[in-house]
Formats: sequence, C-alpha cells, structure tokens
Amino acid sequence: MAKIPAYRQLYTSLKKEIKEGRYKPGTFLPTESEMEAEYGVSRTTVRRAISLLTNEGYLSVTQGRGTEVQDISTSQRLNKITSFTETLRQRGYRVTTQGLALEKIPAPPFIKDTLSLKEGEPVYHIQRVQCADGKPICIIENYLMASLIPDFVLTESDCVSLYACLENNYGIILKDAVEHISAVSASFMESQILRIPLNAPLLHSTRVTCTAQGPFEYASIYAVADRYEYQVYLSGRI
Repeated sequence: MAKIPAYRQLYTSLKKEIKEGRYKPGTFLPTESEMEAEYGVSRTTVRRAISLLTNEGYLSVTQGRGTEVQDISTSQRLNKITSFTETLRQRGYRVTTQGLALEKIPAPPFIKDTLSLKEGEPVYHIQRVQCADGKPICIIENYLMASLIPDFVLTESDCVSLYACLENNYGIILKDAVEHISAVSASFMESQILRIPLNAPLLHSTRVTCTAQGPFEYASIYAVADRYEYQVYLSGRI
C-alpha cells in the first residue's frame, strides 16, 4: 500500500472527528501549536490539512479568531462529492455489495481520452452491483487512474464505499466532479441483474472526478428509477 503523506492522514483524522462530533459546528479547533503537539506533526502539515478542509467547507479560518468548524449540513450541499452508497446510507438503507470484479487493464480509448492518459497507461476497472436492504438497486462501473494508487486492492467491504476506501486507505482527496444524468430503458442484461422488467426505467449517470492533479475517475451508474432519486439544490439566479 502506498505511503499516505502526513497532511492527508491529519486531514482524514480531522474530517472524521468533525463528522463524529468531537469538533461541533460553531466551535474552534485547537491552535496550530496545540495540534502539532496532539497529533505529532509539523506546522506545515497542520496548515495543509486545514487548507484542504477549508476548501471543502468544513472549516473557516478568520484572522485573530481561529479556525471555526462549519455546519456541513448546509455548507456542503451545493458542492460535496457524494458517492451513491453514502447517499443511500444517509437515507437509512443498509447497503451491501453483491458481486465484485477488479482488474488492471490498459485504458480503453474513451477512458484514455477522458482521464487524459497516455497510450497504454493502465487503469483499475471495477464492476459491482450495490444492494439497498438486500435488493439490487444499481450497477456501478469505475475506472481509476492506476498511477496514483499503484498497489490498489479492494474487498467487498471496501467496495461498499469506494470513495471512503480511497480517502482513508490511499490518501486520495477528491476535489471536484462533473456528472451527467439521463433516463434510459433497462436492457436484458440489466433487467436480469437488477431483477426488474425488460425496458423498465433506469437513471444513468456518468461522472468524471478529479483530484488536484487532474482527472482521476470515470464512473458509470445504472440505478433503478423508482428506488432512487437525485436532488438538485439551486441558489439565486447569478
């Protein structure tokens, strides 16, 4: 497994502590010197981790006051990169993976162009079926840039939340994404896997997710339309 930089380890720890309520919205983080001592890291490491969390909306730094924890339930809703599984869990579903295939392959032409890869550059190709409360709800296919995670391995438990696995185990920080959503009819294969009638309505989403270094992931999801919905938040006209 690739060694995770110290600032990414601290970023992951702080993010987890904020989500679990150790640091509540409206309170302030310890000072930089206190965090250096508590976590055994340098001031540069502390500042880089705080910068990442500030960019994601978890923190707000004010000169003379300190680093304040933000209410992520409101500040994240317009810009948070959320996985399919995380959304289902937030709605109270028990999410499991039924079937998993992982292989390292040369990037197919479309993926090579989408992720700005060189000819023959490898990607990890992941295929899986996600279930909500025991019922198949979607077919997910991911292509991940192999150069950023050279020793990548994946189990069915990791696969339930791929983004959390990438973040916690490999230090991959997802910066932004572009997603397209369309309505399609289930093919014979999709109807068999998802246990729905042929030509039943599906939501098809494709996503290109980036780290600070550029495109990292291409994902394709076919979700049962009557078991899942997307919510879009709009703010103002400009």
